[in-house]
Amino acid sequence: MAPRYLLVVSEADPVAPAVAQHWGTPPATGDSVDGTPIRALAPGAFVLRRPGLHIHDDRLDTVLPAAFRVPAVTLVFPSVHRSESGTRCLTTHPIGNPGPDAEVGGRPAQLVTTAPRLMTGALRAIAEAGASLGLPASFEATHHGPVTEHPSFFVEIGFGTGNDPPADAVAALARLLPHLEEDPKDRIAVGLGGGHYAPHFTELALERRWAFGHLLSRHGLATATRSVVAGALDRTPGNEGFLFARTADAEETKIQGLGRRLRDAEAPKREPVPT
Repeated sequence: MAPRYLLVVSEADPVAPAVAQHWGTPPATGDSVDGTPIRALAPGAFVLRRPGLHIHDDRLDTVLPAAFRVPAVTLVFPSVHRSESGTRCLTTHPIGNPGPDAEVGGRPAQLVTTAPRLMTGALRAIAEAGASLGLPASFEATHHGPVTEHPSFFVEIGFGTGNDPPADAVAALARLLPHLEEDPKDRIAVGLGGGHYAPHFTELALERRWAFGHLLSRHGLATATRSVVAGALDRTPGNEGFLFARTADAEETKIQGLGRRLRDAEAPKREPVPT
């Protein structure tokens, strides 16, 4: 089966190797990157181990074998999520730096192409897993590196300041990451405004048929240039325009005329997940 996505396991990250340990040693495909084999994890899902830290693994796309470059396979990075509160949680987010800083990898004012339906499928999967573990799940706004031309996103476990991620969350990611799905019925949007954890857009994706690419928080929108906001559209394939966390966010002058303003209720509600 042709590759749909490649799970990139950063050995320098505390979460990724713990998740990969559950997968053992899947069969090698015959392709490799810098001498490390790409392995087949599940139909359409492959895994590659990398020695360095993922947020600085710039241009990984340029050294992938041809079968993973044309068409461009989506890169999915399992990772740790750090926050000041140390709250246990599950998150997923697009990649790039909307503003002039790049303190956590990537390049200033540069966004990476998104995979809206697959990332939203990941959100729904971690939300379902998190419900059984007592862990909140959410989108995060676009932030940090690496730089790549391939569609990419992170899926993360938040657990405080230590280096030992909670075993139940690790096991949950190990179960769901090889089987990510996208819903072709989802409509695609760029989300603007709101807080870093994007509660409004998380709710819309869980309750309605909205899939999101780039998510620029209120803070990110304030520091982004008009060209960066236009880039959020360009790097969200299939988007129909913007959804806003609140009415005031739609009044930001730098976004006027860039894209259509969408309404939350334009997408139908999702059917309840069978139990």
